[in-house]
Amino acid sequence: MKKIEAIIRKSKFTDVKEALHGVGVNFFSYWDVTGIGNEKEGHVYRGVSYSTSDIQRRYLSIVVNDDFADATIKAILSSAGTGQVGDGKIFVSDMQESYRIRTGEKGGETLK
Repeated sequence: MKKIEAIIRKSKFTDVKEALHGVGVNFFSYWDVTGIGNEKEGHVYRGVSYSTSDIQRRYLSIVVNDDFADATIKAILSSAGTGQVGDGKIFVSDMQESYRIRTGEKGGETLK
């Protein structure tokens, strides 16, 4: 099993969610986060300068069986990108075990 964590633009969340559903990933957790990025320049919007050092993003946490990892990553990459600085990051790590609390079963079957 793999844990895929993605930090994306909030404006791309609907696109990413639809892409994940399209490849069969129907359960994941998400929450709003604030982070500090590499971009150091401020931006001007309607004549007002604002700092971009604090960035509003959405954090997704997805656990999939190994055979779904590549499709999940491709879905995020294809739907979250704008080609601009600040599109986000994806992190992948191994999961040792999962348990279904209701039944006590463990392993990859708990993700279905």
